Amino acid sequence: MAEYYLVAQLPSLDAIGENTPVPITQERFDELCNRLLNKKAREVLNGLTLVPPRIPEKSGSALVEAWNNGERNLRLVLAKLRAEKTDKQFDFDSRSVSDTLVQAARTAVDAETPMEAEKILNRYRLDFLESLRPADSFSQEFVFYYGLKLKLILRIRQFDTASGEAAYRSIYDSIINSDRSEVTQ
Repeated sequence: MAEYYLVAQLPSLDAIGENTPVPITQERFDELCNRLLNKKAREVLNGLTLVPPRIPEKSGSALVEAWNNGERNLRLVLAKLRAEKTDKQFDFDSRSVSDTLVQAARTAVDAETPMEAEKILNRYRLDFLESLRPADSFSQEFVFYYGLKLKLILRIRQFDTASGEAAYRSIYDSIINSDRSEVTQ
């Protein structure tokens, strides 16, 4: 019953454009969830991540585990494709992942700029997450879906072309100049 009251208070994330403000903050979402969900659901929400661990962990949610598996596979396929481009070895059998995932990763790796690659990957991630959307909009699984979508949208909004280009150039220059220091920004 608490999920109904929670979801009824959440603004829609479906029609958000690039320049449209996000209608809820992560802090407000967390506050509502902490007030209305049970301890087990809050633990699952606290474990939501856009960067799942390489070794799968149980989350208590089929949706979260499907997201983590899909994102993990995307990252592994990207690593494999990037390794192949530099004639390096990376052991991952990508035959077990979907053709759509492999194609999105391949398109991103071949993108002209890092920002273009990120846009391709973010579109894939949003589409993948949408494919996991529960039919029951008033379930805990929907709250987990909403939490992941909010995190993804907020992450996308953090991208800035100018600062990204500057960081890319700094990393590129350090590689060319054999400088082993890392960018800390």
